[in-house]
Amino acid sequence: MKRVYRVNNLCCGNCARKIEEKIAASDGVQECRLNFMTLRLTIVSEDGREDEVLENAKKIAKKIEPECEIV
Repeated sequence: MKRVYRVNNLCCGNCARKIEEKIAASDGVQECRLNFMTLRLTIVSEDGREDEVLENAKKIAKKIEPECEIV
């Protein structure tokens, strides 16, 4: 299932790259793209695991960039 989220308070492209890499390597994620310019996060996950993947993505983002929010 493909979903697109808005990312708020992302400070730099380096943080965006780190967040993208960590989310992409997460369990249940098939594909992940984080565009720093548009502040859009696209995640393709296994069907039925969307909520689990989103919660994990939020934790990853907070760990790398404490002010970052995925909405």
